Amino acid sequence: LAQPVTPDLLVSPSSQDGDLGSECPEDRGNWTGRLDFLLSCIGYCVGLGNVWRFPYRAYTNGGGAFLVPYFIMLAICGIPIFFMELSLGQFSSLGPLAVWKISPLFKGVGMGTILIVSLVAIYYNMIIAYVLFYLFASLTSDLPWQHCGNWWNTDLCLDHHVIKAGNNTLPINISNTVSPSEEYWSRYVLHIQGSSGIGDPGRIRWNLCLCLLLSWTIVYLCILKGVKSSGKVVYFTATFPYLILVMLLIRGVTLEGAWKGIQFYLTPQFDHLLSSKVWIEAALQIFYSLGVGFGGLLTFASYNTFHQNIYRDTFIVTLGNAITSILAGFAIFSVLGYMSQELGVPVNQVAKAGPGLAFVVYPQAMTMLPLSPFWSFLFFFMLLTLGLDSQFAFMETIVTAVTDEFPYYLRPKKASFSAVICIALFLMGLILTTEGGMYWLVLLDDYSAGFGLMVVVITTCLVVTRVYGMKRFCRDIHMMLGFKPGPYFRACWMVLSPATMMALLVYNIVKYQPSEYGNYRFPAWAEVLGILMGVLSCLMIPMGMVVAVLQEEGTLWEVGVQQASRPAMDWGPSLEENRTGVYVASLAGSQSPKPLMVHMRKYGGITSYENTAIEVDREMEEDDDEESM
Repeated sequence: LAQPVTPDLLVSPSSQDGDLGSECPEDRGNWTGRLDFLLSCIGYCVGLGNVWRFPYRAYTNGGGAFLVPYFIMLAICGIPIFFMELSLGQFSSLGPLAVWKISPLFKGVGMGTILIVSLVAIYYNMIIAYVLFYLFASLTSDLPWQHCGNWWNTDLCLDHHVIKAGNNTLPINISNTVSPSEEYWSRYVLHIQGSSGIGDPGRIRWNLCLCLLLSWTIVYLCILKGVKSSGKVVYFTATFPYLILVMLLIRGVTLEGAWKGIQFYLTPQFDHLLSSKVWIEAALQIFYSLGVGFGGLLTFASYNTFHQNIYRDTFIVTLGNAITSILAGFAIFSVLGYMSQELGVPVNQVAKAGPGLAFVVYPQAMTMLPLSPFWSFLFFFMLLTLGLDSQFAFMETIVTAVTDEFPYYLRPKKASFSAVICIALFLMGLILTTEGGMYWLVLLDDYSAGFGLMVVVITTCLVVTRVYGMKRFCRDIHMMLGFKPGPYFRACWMVLSPATMMALLVYNIVKYQPSEYGNYRFPAWAEVLGILMGVLSCLMIPMGMVVAVLQEEGTLWEVGVQQASRPAMDWGPSLEENRTGVYVASLAGSQSPKPLMVHMRKYGGITSYENTAIEVDREMEEDDDEESM
C-alpha cells in the first residue's frame, strides 16, 4: 500500500514532485528565498520619487507639518491597498490579467493596468538612460558642467566661482543668468534648442540612444530568468542605495550652511494643515511612491509560497519606504542649504523637484564640493540602482501578465518573449531620444499614470469588497495566513481607501492644468493625446465587460452579467495541496460533498492550515443556513 504523503506547505512549489495535477504553477517559477521577495518590494517602492519628489513636496506643503497628513494617508490609503494587492497575488499565484478569474467581468481592469505599466516603462527607462549619461560624464577629473566656456554655453552662463568672487567686490545680478549645469542639461544632453516643440522632435541624439539601448540591455539581462535572476540582482540594487544615501547624508550635514537647508525642509507650518491641497499632496505621494495599482506588487506576491507572511512584509516595506523618503530629504536639503550659502541666495531659489533636481541643481551642488567627480558618480549610481529595480518590476509585470494568459505557449519561451517586449518598448521610446524628446517624456509622465491609474485602483478595491465580497476575501486571507484581517483593514477597504482615492480623482479633474515644460506650453492636440492615454486605460474596463458578457450564454442580465461577475471555476490557490476547504470542490474529478475529506485522505493527516480550512468551511455552512432562514 502506498504511504500517505503529507505535503510541506512551506516549501517552494517548484520543489514538489510534479504529481500534483497542475503543470503550469511548477513551470511558473518561484522566489528562491524569502528575502528575494522582500528586497524586490523594497526596491520597487523605493525609487526616484523618494529622492526627487518627496523632499520638494514636504517643504512646499508645510515642512515638518507635512508628515502629519503623510502618515495619516499612509495608514488610510497606502498600507491597506498594499496588503490587498499582495494578498490577491499570493492567494492566486497569478499575474495582473489572470488574477481577474476572481470576477471575469472586470478583466478589463487588468488590461488597463498593463497599458499603464507599458507606457510608464517606456519613459522610465529613458530617465535611467539620462542617469547613465551623467554617470559616464562623471568619470573625469573635471565635471563638464562645472564651468562656462564650452561650445554649448551662451552669454547668459555664469558659474558659482564668479558669483563667489563677486560677493567680495561688487554685487552681481544673477536674475538673468543661467548656471553651467542647466545649460549642460538643456543644450548639451537634450540639445533642446534643435526642437521648436513637441510637434518638431528634431534629430535623434545618438549618445542618448546608445544609453537607452544600454539601459534596456541591463534590464533584459536582469529579468532574463524571471524572478530567479531579478530576485538575486535586488540584493545589490535594493541595498546599495542606502549605503550611498548615508554617505551623501553624512557629507551633506557636515557642509557649511547645511542646517539652513534642513531647517527650510523641516520647519513645521501647521497652518498648512487647514488646506485640502496639503492632504491631497500627501495622498498622491503615498499613492505613487508605494506603486499601488501598477501590478508590480501583485506580480511579486504571485511568486511567493502560499503561506508567506505578507502581513509582516506589508508593514516592513511601507514604513521603510516612508523613512527612506524622510532620510532622502535630509540628504538633499543639507546640500541645497550649502549651495544657497555659496550662491548667496535663499534656499527656495535653488530647490526644485523632478528632473530639475536630479540633472541640474544637485549636479551643480556637486561641483562646489572637493572631489566633485566622486560625489557626482555616487549620486548618479544611487539613482541608477533606485531606478533599475523599479523598472524590473514594470517589466516582470508585463511579461508575467501575458505568459499567465498563454502559459503553454509562452512560459517555455519566456526569455525570448521578454526580449521581444524589451525591443518593442525600446523602439517606441526612440522618440524620447530626439532633440524634442523631453516634451514627449513630460507628456507621458503627466498623463500615462494619472487619473487612469486611480480609476483602476478604485475599481479593484470596489470589486474585491463589493462584488467578490469582503467576507469571502477575509476567509481567503484566513486560509492563507491563519488569521483574518482586523477591523482596521476591513474599514479601510470598505470605506476609507476608496473614498480617499475618489477624492483624489475628483481633485485631479477639478484642478486640471495643461502640461508645460519650463516656459513651453503644450499645444491643444498634445493635451488631447495625453488625455486619451489616460482615458484609454479606463475604457479597457467597459470593453472587458462587453467581451466577458458576450462569452456567457443566456440573457444579458440574468445569466451574462451575473455569471461573469462570479469567480471562475478554477479560481483559488494554484497548487492542489493548498486548495483546502471550499476550493477543493473546484478541482477536476472531485465529486464528494465533503471535498476536504477527499483532500485529507489523499495527502494524509491534517495540517494546521487544514484546521483553518475546516473552520472556514464551518463558517460558510453557518452563513448559508442564516441566508436560507
